[in-house]
Amino acid sequence: MELKRCRWADPASEIYIAYHDQEWGRPEHDDRRLFEMLILEGFQAGLSWLTILKKREAFRRAFDGFDPAIVAGYGPEKLEALMADPGIVRNRRKIQAAAQNAKAFLAIQKEYGSFDRYLWGFTDGQVVLNTDDEVRASSELSDRISADLKRRGMNFVGSVIIYSFLQAVGVVNDHETGCWRHPSRQKG
Repeated sequence: MELKRCRWADPASEIYIAYHDQEWGRPEHDDRRLFEMLILEGFQAGLSWLTILKKREAFRRAFDGFDPAIVAGYGPEKLEALMADPGIVRNRRKIQAAAQNAKAFLAIQKEYGSFDRYLWGFTDGQVVLNTDDEVRASSELSDRISADLKRRGMNFVGSVIIYSFLQAVGVVNDHETGCWRHPSRQKG
């Protein structure tokens, strides 16, 4: 019997199925993974998530494994090299934002001890579980986090991008109630 999944997880796409089943909606607490997802969500703006997933390994190579300390130090030469890399999305504003966002990310880490502590502090460490199968693009929570990140100097962190980020890293669990990954369907 085939597992029932969220409607967006195209059954014809192995990469989408793997992402849905193994990553999306699982609480993430590793700062480097949080940084990676924050940057990738910004690059996804105006594109399909599948495009980003297909390019993720190239992004990881191009952005030095998403080490925020390295990305924060990118100078003009590295930014031009990224603009010439056919493996990634070559959008100058998004590439520049990644370097700027890395600097803000490091400042948050310094202030809070970790980006994880900062992010999960918005929900007192609790997952926001949606149980109504309503498709959302943003929420009051993504509005607040987006505004705070912008205030701290980040770009490509609008409320819609941040809501997608919150879903991806499991702060918000938006698995559909009929999906095998919804918490009500998990055993034990």
